[in-house]
Amino acid sequence: MKTEILVSKRSLVIFRVMLSGIFLVASLSHLLNLEKTLLRIEQARFKGLAHFFGEPKLMVISSGIVMLIAGISLLLGYKIKWAAIILCAVLIPITLTIQVGQITTLGPLFKNIAILGGLLFFILNDFNKTKTNNL
Repeated sequence: MKTEILVSKRSLVIFRVMLSGIFLVASLSHLLNLEKTLLRIEQARFKGLAHFFGEPKLMVISSGIVMLIAGISLLLGYKIKWAAIILCAVLIPITLTIQVGQITTLGPLFKNIAILGGLLFFILNDFNKTKTNNL
């Protein structure tokens, strides 16, 4: 049995736009502050994970480009589900590398978990078929 839940279309747009902002800012940081980002990787407890995926410099630049493109897609509401899936694919390794193992900075870890929850919301809901309340 499916339960029908009406959601304000405006709230979905606001949620999507606000969620995309973190990826737009992070992508610019990856691309414009490359050395600072690389230093954070080298100081991370699980830096081996970053090295597992390849050359960290290439990974930071690549993730910056991917976050920028997928973040813009999410912002504009274009291919929302795919944008969210791609952003999850970038967010998870970053979180595991940088945030996990930093016991003194649990706030950023849980911030990333919350962001992941927002992305899962857009992955698990098909907004092409969802009825929304136009309020």
